[in-house]
Amino acid sequence: MKIVGVLVAILGFIVSFASLALSSTGGRFAVVIVGLAISLFGILGILNSAHLKHSIWKTGANEE
Repeated sequence: MKIVGVLVAILGFIVSFASLALSSTGGRFAVVIVGLAISLFGILGILNSAHLKHSIWKTGANEE
């Protein structure tokens, strides 16, 4: 899941970067907002949940 989260975050960056090809300011702004939303979903939604699922305080690693 961590790889999927990183790929979604990179996809959001690519979407935002692709907005440079647009000529209208409103369209460029909208595409950047969509790319930012995709990146935040990848970071806060997918990566954070994958990290919390395998966190050190839930695995019992301190019982050694």
